[in-house]
Amino acid sequence: MEYHKTKDPWHVKRVLGHKSLQSTEIYINIEQALFEEALEEFHVKVAEKPEEIKALLEVGFEYIWEEGDLMFFRKRK
Repeated sequence: MEYHKTKDPWHVKRVLGHKSLQSTEIYINIEQALFEEALEEFHVKVAEKPEEIKALLEVGFEYIWEEGDLMFFRKRK
């Protein structure tokens, strides 16, 4: 489930306390099998001002791209 949320195998390895990424891959394969057909859904926000950007990052949004003065962020639902 941690991999489903983060998509970061190294983070999952640390959380589970594995010495080898191969051990973690077993759990990642299970996650992929469980959620194979599920579509990824995101909350999407747009920010322009530094305080808006800071607020989004503080609640877990990740930066995606910038277009003009607008910065786009997303967070998994």
